[in-house]
Amino acid sequence: MIVLLGVLVVIIGFATRRNPLLVVGVAGIATGFLGGLSPQKVLAAFGDGFASSRAVTIFVITLPVIGLLERHGLQEQARNLISRFSKLTTGRFLTLYLVLRQGFAALGLRDLFGPAQTVRPLAAPMAEGAAERRYGTLPDKTREKIRSFTASADNVGLFFGEDVFLAVGSILLITGFANSTYHTHLEPLQLALWAIPTALCALAVHGGRLLRMDRTLERELLGARVELATEEAAK
Repeated sequence: MIVLLGVLVVIIGFATRRNPLLVVGVAGIATGFLGGLSPQKVLAAFGDGFASSRAVTIFVITLPVIGLLERHGLQEQARNLISRFSKLTTGRFLTLYLVLRQGFAALGLRDLFGPAQTVRPLAAPMAEGAAERRYGTLPDKTREKIRSFTASADNVGLFFGEDVFLAVGSILLITGFANSTYHTHLEPLQLALWAIPTALCALAVHGGRLLRMDRTLERELLGARVELATEEAAK
């Protein structure tokens, strides 16, 4: 049980808002030492883990390309594109993005969207552009709120959509663990089918939150303008 103290390291590190990479690294080293591993074996475990999952870092290759596109006006073009659709509000656009993200994740296309390749360069500027078309210049606080909702649409869509795809790693891990530990005969398709109701519930709940954001923006921004106009009239 003493090896579980590594989990405590993670909790303390995240609670104190330390660097996540440093926290996980320290927790892994502490867990290895508490488990009786030598420094060489701990280092070998880190090396094996990186070698077996190095494909996770492939997104780094896309960053220079996206940076170059942003430098040449990608975000401005995204704002101009969204301005052509007068009925597409910020909430409706983000709901559409959520549906697409979850749908493609359910088909196994997890990397077609993502924070680096779509949220920052495309989705967030388009969501801001939809709000700017309706309310004009946005305060920084409102921009940050729109960006956070854009990121949440991407995260929720991926998290609940990928489990519908029967060949995703989490489904295979669950079936493998359950079959070997409890001697059951679960099939990945069974778990994937049971993930569909959860995905639909997540889509309905978070989609409702995104649609409700339009009323929130209208109340906050139009209310602030009315107060400003009243103050100017009083002067």
